[in-house]
Amino acid sequence: RVAADIFPAKISKVSMEFLENVPLITFSAVPDHAFSLFLKRVMDIVLSTILLILLSPLVVLVVILVKLTSKGPIIYRQVRCGLYGRKFVLYKFRSMMKGAEDVLWEIRHLNEMDGPVFKMRNDPRVTRLGRLLRKTSIDELPQFWNVLKGDMSLVGPRAPLPEEVKEYTRWQRRRLSVKPGITCLWQVSGRNEIDFYEWMKLDLEYIDNWSLLLDLKILLRTFPVV
Repeated sequence: RVAADIFPAKISKVSMEFLENVPLITFSAVPDHAFSLFLKRVMDIVLSTILLILLSPLVVLVVILVKLTSKGPIIYRQVRCGLYGRKFVLYKFRSMMKGAEDVLWEIRHLNEMDGPVFKMRNDPRVTRLGRLLRKTSIDELPQFWNVLKGDMSLVGPRAPLPEEVKEYTRWQRRRLSVKPGITCLWQVSGRNEIDFYEWMKLDLEYIDNWSLLLDLKILLRTFPVV
């Protein structure tokens, strides 16, 4: 008799494999639909290309405004964790003052989100223009380039910081089993109104129930939310 509690609570597929003559039971907890995942990648490339072309006038305008209204680089680069925890550089329009990360320790005690994530509604480091960019999610437009590069997908869990991942519990690390995305269930279900624990559960719910139709539903729900 084998204790059943050694197996994962949620699985998407069970299969039998052999390592030489040793039978192995494989529990797959990530989407395992090769053709659908290929179509997801095609959709990412096509939609990102179209959106970058259509939004290019807005991108040029934001570049000019960021440059004129505050000192520092136009594009903010930050190391994030992607598929299986692999690190990549995420791009955003800079919405904070120059050197914002160096003074984070001064306001960390004002964090409004539980868990390892820092969230603050009236973050004093955010510029006046930055507040508008964040409210409209325009600051995230450069992430379409991350999607084209293959670091991200249009839909998927938010890309976490390496220091956040270090504090994940074992079950929370499974959210790294798919590519991070620009939008996700958390984004369209309340965003900052949801606590960290529920946020992680939403990401795992997305992984366990993934389909192209689910991605399309999330994309359509993103527009009115933004």
